[in-house]
Amino acid sequence: MHRFPVLVWEDFTGRFSARLIDDEEDPMNPLAGFGRTAREALAQLKEYLNWSFEHEPWRSAPDFLDPQLVEFRVEVRPEYMIKGRVYPSDEPFPLRVACVHGRQQSGMLVCALPMLGVQFYYYEANALRGLVTTYTQESLKNSTPQKLRRYLNPKSIHLDEIAVRGGKPAASILTSPDLQNLNLVATPLGSDEMRRSFSRAFGRERLVSELVQLLLRERANVLLVGESGVGKTSLLVDAVRIVERDRRANVNDEETPSSVQQHKFWTSSAARLIAGMKYLGQWEERCEKVIEELARIDGVIAFEDLLELLHTGGTIATNSVASFFQPFLERSEMRIVSETTPAGLDACRRLLPGFVDAFRILRVPDFTETEALSALNAYCTNIERNSPVRVQADARSLIYRLFRRFLPYEAFPGKTVSFTTTLYERAKSDRVTEIASDRVISAFVKATGLPELFLRDEVSLAEQDLQAFFEHEVMGQSEACRAATSAVLTFKSGLNDPARPINVLLFTGPTGVGKTELSRSLARFLFGAAEDSDRFVRLDMSEYSLPGSAERLIAGPSGEPSEFINQMRRQPFAVVLFDEIEKADEGVFDLLLSVFDEGRLTDRFGRTTHFQSAVIVMTSNLGATAAETPGFGASDEIASSTYHRAAQIFFRPEFYNRIDSILSFNALDEENVRRIAIKELNALNTREGMVKRSIRISWTERVLNHVVQLGFDSRLGARPLQRVIEKEIVTPLALHLNANPDLHDSQITVDFDPVTGRVITAF
Repeated sequence: MHRFPVLVWEDFTGRFSARLIDDEEDPMNPLAGFGRTAREALAQLKEYLNWSFEHEPWRSAPDFLDPQLVEFRVEVRPEYMIKGRVYPSDEPFPLRVACVHGRQQSGMLVCALPMLGVQFYYYEANALRGLVTTYTQESLKNSTPQKLRRYLNPKSIHLDEIAVRGGKPAASILTSPDLQNLNLVATPLGSDEMRRSFSRAFGRERLVSELVQLLLRERANVLLVGESGVGKTSLLVDAVRIVERDRRANVNDEETPSSVQQHKFWTSSAARLIAGMKYLGQWEERCEKVIEELARIDGVIAFEDLLELLHTGGTIATNSVASFFQPFLERSEMRIVSETTPAGLDACRRLLPGFVDAFRILRVPDFTETEALSALNAYCTNIERNSPVRVQADARSLIYRLFRRFLPYEAFPGKTVSFTTTLYERAKSDRVTEIASDRVISAFVKATGLPELFLRDEVSLAEQDLQAFFEHEVMGQSEACRAATSAVLTFKSGLNDPARPINVLLFTGPTGVGKTELSRSLARFLFGAAEDSDRFVRLDMSEYSLPGSAERLIAGPSGEPSEFINQMRRQPFAVVLFDEIEKADEGVFDLLLSVFDEGRLTDRFGRTTHFQSAVIVMTSNLGATAAETPGFGASDEIASSTYHRAAQIFFRPEFYNRIDSILSFNALDEENVRRIAIKELNALNTREGMVKRSIRISWTERVLNHVVQLGFDSRLGARPLQRVIEKEIVTPLALHLNANPDLHDSQITVDFDPVTGRVITAF
């Protein structure tokens, strides 16, 4: 008999919801039932669980003991995201968060926030309140008040349970008083949960056999070296499965049943080893106890990232966890299996010479195309044995081609397999039994933001249509728009260098002429199909003008990746704008050389961030003063050559030669400012306050002339125009709407009275 803890709540419509606290299939999106009564909602869940245990006998009961329901008050500050900028509300939003905390069989404390789909582990009971606050605020980051409404307190809430017969006993790691510390900081690699978390290492049979030889017969410390996503962890899990199966098959009379069942291979991380350790010497003492317990069971501990051991535990590598483990490895008093990338291996050798020498290195090469397709077919066949969903053969090939074309730096299987798994899950949820190419493309569009026209070779992209799009977005800059069009068409045809960013562009010219706007237009056209936040990343290089700014650009004060790096890792499909690049420190230019040339950036710890899916744009005002010198009547051609010459003089040759195109923006004339004014006035109708009240604005020719006259400045471009519109039109309009909150479904005409010199409105 298995007992599942369930959270039940009633909303203000009188409906009840029931949600599993801990769900092994998807802890971030647990199963839920709905009904007019609590009993009806619980019955739905129980019906599914009964079916699950009948048809999926391998299912385990949740490892969540002694659940207790508490509520914490957390203040969340609503935020609006507008054009890539965050605008927080003035007042925080008080939220009551339902929290269910308990423990696992291993003794690890666990907490779930079911209403938010969050689950985490912790080590000290008195840290729970602070952790709930942190996880809640992080989960609801960038949430508008409208989104926060979904998390308002329900009418009532309580904890219940569902009893189900069948299946197998809850997953256990055979806890023992002798393994108290190991149970606390590590998870058995041979457990059913770990095997279900990773796919089989299809196509790696030779490497699996070699790893088994190293682990079982040579009893060596092993370091798996390969690019991120190449399948190192799956390889290890497969090898451990074989080792433990062989060990159980070769039981001798001296071994007790408990020793045969006891897991020998464990996985952990440097962060778990030192979690909760506040005082000097605490984590070292825990590590010594873990080493003693591993020796007692002849165990092996695995770490996902060897490099993490070198920058955890101390400020330098010689004070790190790796340095602490090194003498134990050299004396063969402990055994470690770990993973790293080739760049990470070089960083380990540089930061702590001699540490890597304690390991036998097993290289995990990239798949060839034939091997990758064979492995992908094997993976799909394995899933389809227990799934009603089928993926067509041409759809499987398309998955591989899309990842090779648009994410060439992502090693197979990595994200390719994750993407395929998601396809199966969504098809099953949508009750679709066959996945065709159209569904693959639709899912890839959602994942990358690339419109379908870039994914389908049969869809053409007309040059004149693309040119018209950019000229509508950025007026008066035909040459720059033509260059942007060429860059997009090169990418569409697949002729861009896959080892570099999609394009590296330098926009030069006076201020306020559309350099930033053209960058935003590129982001909208290339990645406008994205459902997530804006794919436009802007960095003001005046903030990186001091010595040491290069390190601050890629890393935080403690060595953790910077917000910019984290953003690019979360979503590499973006337009990155380095605004006023000439103000950056020399070290920043050195850093960008590898980004422009190789499409990647590697920090001192060997962590690599890829830019091959990004468009890099730099803006600069170099040469603007010379081009605008009065009295010479310089033509656009002369001004353009002035900007090019200024850029060539300022940038070092090796930096200048890595720029794909240098686009010169012209100063705006009065006619272009007039067209921009019309566009800005039209944009007022799309603002939230106008749309919400169904109010539209129109204007007369006189007010347009007035706005252009006040806003035209050949030196400052279109920026004065925007200020004039805000002051002369938006502000009076806002005052009137605030004074008349009941005004809806109206047409507003804006005019200019030449007698009084004031803008007037008629409703």
